[in-house]
Amino acid sequence: EWLPSAPKHQLLYQYFGWEMPVLCHMPLLRNPDKSKLSKRKNPTSINYYRDIGVLPEALLNYLGRMGWSMPDEREVFTLDEMIEHFDIQRVSLGGPIFDVEKLNWLNGQWIKALTPGQLLDRLLAWKNDRNTLEEIAAAIQPRIHLLSEAVNWAGFYFNHMPNITAEMFESKKLSQEQVRQSLQFAIWRLESQFTWNNETVSQTLMDLANQMDIKLRDFMPAFFIAIAGSTSSTPVMQSMVTIGPDLTFARLRRALEILGAPSKKELKVWEKLNESLKLPKNDAVDEA
Repeated sequence: EWLPSAPKHQLLYQYFGWEMPVLCHMPLLRNPDKSKLSKRKNPTSINYYRDIGVLPEALLNYLGRMGWSMPDEREVFTLDEMIEHFDIQRVSLGGPIFDVEKLNWLNGQWIKALTPGQLLDRLLAWKNDRNTLEEIAAAIQPRIHLLSEAVNWAGFYFNHMPNITAEMFESKKLSQEQVRQSLQFAIWRLESQFTWNNETVSQTLMDLANQMDIKLRDFMPAFFIAIAGSTSSTPVMQSMVTIGPDLTFARLRRALEILGAPSKKELKVWEKLNESLKLPKNDAVDEA
């Protein structure tokens, strides 16, 4: 899909007086269902893979295998080895599949190759942002009496995905469709935010609950479960800010998949409903 814009790139090089490199366009990455790779189905941000603990070497290794292979067909190789053996003739024309399970396996091979000391260094460097750790400490502080209790309260901040089931989302106040809609509408609305902080996240969810005519105490449990894996957790809106948008969206989408991802037909109906909810009450009724 970059081919149509290649002439524009060429003009930019000319305008800046830069030497034009030889451009080689790789085939498009695809989801396991053969659809075009999209952030709406799988996280595409580098930050997401860093946050869940994928090593940089493993990600480079995996991306190097997308549409290309080593002459000896080995799967684990370094960037230097890839550069040494790269041959454009070995690039496949078919769209390679971006398989997250395969990436996880490959990352495991790189982790196993580390010494215990090297692994410890990686673990300590992985989640070492002091501001984030202070946010987590502030969230769990009112809830713990022993330092050892911090593990249970803070664990979900560091996990990839919480262990959840569809039964956990059952509500006496909301139908399953309302729960599914609330998750999908929240994803759409949060995706449209330019800033990610307490104010934008909290206001977005509170506005949505109000527009769906659902009390906040009935609206929020689904988000606690999707994000933290339990309704007994630190404040979930603050938690979403702390873990960041990439991991938040990944967890909300996974919860929606467990409950039943909306069909294409449902999505069209829901998109209209979501937009109508934003209108003043009288206008929304007229639209309906």
